[in-house]
Amino acid sequence: MSRPIHIPPPVPRRPPRFRRLRHLLDDDTGMSTVEYAIGTVAAAAFAAVLYAVVTGESIVTALTGLVERALTTVF
Repeated sequence: MSRPIHIPPPVPRRPPRFRRLRHLLDDDTGMSTVEYAIGTVAAAAFAAVLYAVVTGESIVTALTGLVERALTTVF
């Protein structure tokens, strides 16, 4: 013997102002803008750290020595 299928009653339609509010609450189109902003801030922070490392005295000395050695090499 099979059970009868239960069909729920139809959901009453909400007034248009509530549908608009629901759409605004569920809408996530601005999320990509936030992701771009966070990515931009992260890239700027990484660039600042990289700049601090590259302009450090030991790196400048090493790069200067490398360039001088490359320019004084005899072929």
